[in-house]
Amino acid sequence: MKQKNGTSQFDRMTKTPIPRLVLALSVPSVISMLVTNIYNLVDTAFVGRLGTSASGAVGVVFGFMAVIQAFGFCFGQGAGSILSRALGAKDRERASAFASAGFFASLLCGVLIGVIGFVWLDGIVTLLGSTATIAPFAKTYIFYILLSAPFLCSGFTLNNLLRYEGRAYLGMIGLMVGAALNIAGDPVLMFGCGLGVAGAGLSTALSQLVSWGVLLFMFLSGKTETRLSLKKALHGAPRMVGNIVATGFPSLLRQGLNSLTTVLLNSHCAVYGDAAVAAMSIVSRVVFFAFSVALGVGQGFQPVAAFNYGAKRFDRLRRGFYFTCAAAEGIIIVACTLLILFSGSLIGLFRDDSQVIEIGTRALRLQALATLLLPPCMAVEMLMQSTGQRFGASFISSLRSGLLFVPLLPLLANLRGLEGIQEAQPIALVLSFPITMLFAVRFFKKLKRTENETPVETD
Repeated sequence: MKQKNGTSQFDRMTKTPIPRLVLALSVPSVISMLVTNIYNLVDTAFVGRLGTSASGAVGVVFGFMAVIQAFGFCFGQGAGSILSRALGAKDRERASAFASAGFFASLLCGVLIGVIGFVWLDGIVTLLGSTATIAPFAKTYIFYILLSAPFLCSGFTLNNLLRYEGRAYLGMIGLMVGAALNIAGDPVLMFGCGLGVAGAGLSTALSQLVSWGVLLFMFLSGKTETRLSLKKALHGAPRMVGNIVATGFPSLLRQGLNSLTTVLLNSHCAVYGDAAVAAMSIVSRVVFFAFSVALGVGQGFQPVAAFNYGAKRFDRLRRGFYFTCAAAEGIIIVACTLLILFSGSLIGLFRDDSQVIEIGTRALRLQALATLLLPPCMAVEMLMQSTGQRFGASFISSLRSGLLFVPLLPLLANLRGLEGIQEAQPIALVLSFPITMLFAVRFFKKLKRTENETPVETD
């Protein structure tokens, strides 16, 4: 329920016991992540019934969708981090101005992505790593993704704004409605209407439009602290958008590099045929599904970090970080153990092809082992971005999928062939771990000095 002023929400964010607060904010994020990823896996399974090339096309287009998501997260987490710190400082006008600027900028960005995509459709499909047999399916699927790009991009932004307000449950409603429609729409449009891959794309586009409408309604109906206003967005727009992009750049970098990872993997796997492309696509989705629960806990920590940093409640920020690391690590240990034990069976659920299963099983086991190190890295990255540490957040975001993975992939592919391709991501993650931890140590030392210089209220 909407509050008439920010006092109750402020008290909730700055006084609720940390474990209870992080978990309360995490549950909607976890549910949203699970439902969205269940859709992704179901979509992969349905399309997989059309053949290996069609299954590979989903992985190819997934890389492009990651680009759209990258910009949506950039505007959403950039504006969200600023608005959450503003609400912590009890400045609702500033919070609303940045929320408005972030939303309208992401909507315009989605339009531009759609236009550019249609103009260079053939080149983009090739660039994404399509083989000659995958390309026709990929072009069909991506057509509908381009149509929905404005809603997809700004929808991610709206969801992040809600999370940073501490109202993740409102974002959960929007995402769940869209995901449920998508899951129901796939079999109806693909097989009932005989549209095949086009049905999967159309289902995605329609569900994203509905989800966007529900998320926007949360702001227009007065359920939020912030208000969306075109007038507020235009007033001082260049300065605000610049600040949003600078703050959200780590998200753009992280999501963009994830997309680059997908493209590079597809390109290197294409040498070994459609089965290799399909296998690595399935592995990426299965691992991300397992990690999504831990990631949801991390997303619950983000508004806690930003809000309490803005309110100068550094003791709560510190406790929130350690709790998030412990909770996320506990979850990922259980999830990765299951992935390792049942790797072959899991791959077989999505594509009953012996070659796909063989390639995917080894890759999945390696990815699961390395993912055990990911929760603390994730928590550090979210800590940096939520508190406005732009350089640290950007550098950490670029490590796994950029500075380390990009040179490792061709090197290992040349030295070890397909096995090297399977090993590149896990090795990049292992190497990034100690570097990321150094940033955390440095941040908390600096925070301690700030506390000593400026006494702050504690629980």
